Amino acid sequence: MADSEADEPSSRSESPEPEGRSSEDRSLLHQKLAIRELIDTEFSYLHMLRLCTSDIRSRLQQLPPGDLDVLFSNMDDIIQVSSRFLQGLQETACKEEDQADLIGNLFLAFQEEFEQVYKVYCANYDQALLLVKAYREEPELQKTIQSIIEAAMPQAGPSGLSFLLVIPLQRITKYPLLLQKILENTPMDASAHPVLQRATSALQDVNSNINEYKMRKELALKYTKVEQLSLRERLARINTHTLSKKTTRLSQLLKQEAGLVPRTEDKEFDDLEERFQWVSLCVTELKSNVAAYMDNLEAFLSFRPHERSLDIPGGPAEQYCSLARDLQLGAFLQFKQRLKGLVCQPLCSLARALAGPQNLIKKRLDKVLDFERVEEKLLDVGSVTYEEQAARHTYQALNSLLVAELPRFNQLVMQWLSQILCTFVVLQKDLADQVLRRAENSVALLPHHHVSEPDFQKLLEDMQGQSSSQLRLFQENFEKVLPPPTTQPLLPGSEHQLQALLSRYGPGKLYQVTSNLSGAATLDLTLPRGHIVALLQNKDTKGNHGRWLVDSGGHRGYVPAGKLQPYHHIIPSEKEPRGQPDRHEDYCLPTAEPTQPSVPTVPTMTQVVAAYPFVARSTHEVSLQAGQPVTILEARDKKGNPEWSLVEANGQRGYVPSNFLARTPSPTPWGWSLPS
Repeated sequence: MADSEADEPSSRSESPEPEGRSSEDRSLLHQKLAIRELIDTEFSYLHMLRLCTSDIRSRLQQLPPGDLDVLFSNMDDIIQVSSRFLQGLQETACKEEDQADLIGNLFLAFQEEFEQVYKVYCANYDQALLLVKAYREEPELQKTIQSIIEAAMPQAGPSGLSFLLVIPLQRITKYPLLLQKILENTPMDASAHPVLQRATSALQDVNSNINEYKMRKELALKYTKVEQLSLRERLARINTHTLSKKTTRLSQLLKQEAGLVPRTEDKEFDDLEERFQWVSLCVTELKSNVAAYMDNLEAFLSFRPHERSLDIPGGPAEQYCSLARDLQLGAFLQFKQRLKGLVCQPLCSLARALAGPQNLIKKRLDKVLDFERVEEKLLDVGSVTYEEQAARHTYQALNSLLVAELPRFNQLVMQWLSQILCTFVVLQKDLADQVLRRAENSVALLPHHHVSEPDFQKLLEDMQGQSSSQLRLFQENFEKVLPPPTTQPLLPGSEHQLQALLSRYGPGKLYQVTSNLSGAATLDLTLPRGHIVALLQNKDTKGNHGRWLVDSGGHRGYVPAGKLQPYHHIIPSEKEPRGQPDRHEDYCLPTAEPTQPSVPTVPTMTQVVAAYPFVARSTHEVSLQAGQPVTILEARDKKGNPEWSLVEANGQRGYVPSNFLARTPSPTPWGWSLPS
């Protein structure tokens, strides 16, 4: 007895009390509780999602069409992912020693799936809330919705749909907190600690990426809206703030065009935009071609020989009318309906789908100018305002969105376009098969019905080759009739400007404008035909060699390279008398190109025609229209220069360039005849 009493205190001292537990035991206990909380809340969360889709969504069929897709979005995908995730969590319970490590690896394995399903749901959440707000304005509908929700999920309370829709958002944001709680109660030297650290960081990145994706989608929704505004509404939106922004952007653009500031280079985006513009052009061209095809089909169907009285009883004529009636009311009508439904409508929808990305690309051009200005200020000053920082972030978000979405969009458009083309080909083939079946009895009336298909194809190719040869011969003979284009005369009073350009740049840099130019883009020049300019650079700031920087003798700007030709200045001969009053002493006539033939001399009092239109610039000249009959009075001017001729046209006399005149062609040199 005494022994037992003696042993009692020692046994009491060895049994640990709750207050005396070590910190490691307490941490392990809290870790298990945190893991249990994770598993239990995941089970409850999945149960509520299933109630939303099975009980509540199935009873809300009285809502307008499409609303259920917006409200519940991709909740079915979330349920599938969460079901597999919960199953993985429950399987870790049988391995308590490694449970924390297994949970960390499980979160890392589901990181990408969580981000994919939840970012779609979160991006549509605001649109779902707008529907909930609209339902509250209809008391009867709101009462019905509330009663359905309270019957399936009483804990929703008066919040109703709002309570249900926010559950997935709360869950994805709670994952990092639950992991952090498990991590805090895991010893630093435990093998699960680094795994849980990576899992916590990964789930935090998932939430950040979801927020970034949601912001990009909101930005895209804002800028892809196409508003049809009247002129008055557009003017009403103009204020000092918008004028200031547009002026700043224009100033930045002018600096870039002038080469004063560098342009932001983004090779990845430039390639994607070029691809997108090419895809857009394909869609536009195909839409135009299909529209023309439909017009031609309508014109073809408007011809109805079976409705006319041919007064030819029996025989091939009656058989043809019967076939035409059968095709008009059957095969062609069906083909037209299928063409509209399977080709035209999808093509129009595809063209409308291009409007959103096009607006985003245009808006990016504005935002990149804001971004470049803010970057310049940041380098100079070192700080920017809150509004400027927001503009900087807007460009970065918009550019990231386009770089991420344009490749998939381009790919989808090409797939869509390919399907439309394949459908069009199949429809054509079906039409041909139907026509051949219906015209089986009439094939014997065709002139080549006895010819095999390969021989018939060869016959068509030979006929097409003959027609092409005749057209080429016609073109070659037609080009021989008119003289080649020649250099335009100088404008009156431009001798001083010509001498200034010659002294500054030399004759090798001078070019002449071949047709009137009307500047449309920024820094483009507006110049008349015949104006002399000096070449400064044979490309613009973007490296485009089709747009040259020139000096017009007062202004510098860009002109199309195809509208310029080299100018060769004539050095006046010392033997030429000077000081004589003449109409040509105010300007110097250009010589023709070295490769061009010399100006032909035309006999006096010869009847010719004007090969090109000419506008008189003084009382000594006379205006001509192309093809107008002209009588040559003198084949040279008063100085004996054969480049100008004195002519009479419409009762008026005056000088015109000799190169603008051509002899009346005779029918003998043409050398071609129309096929019989």
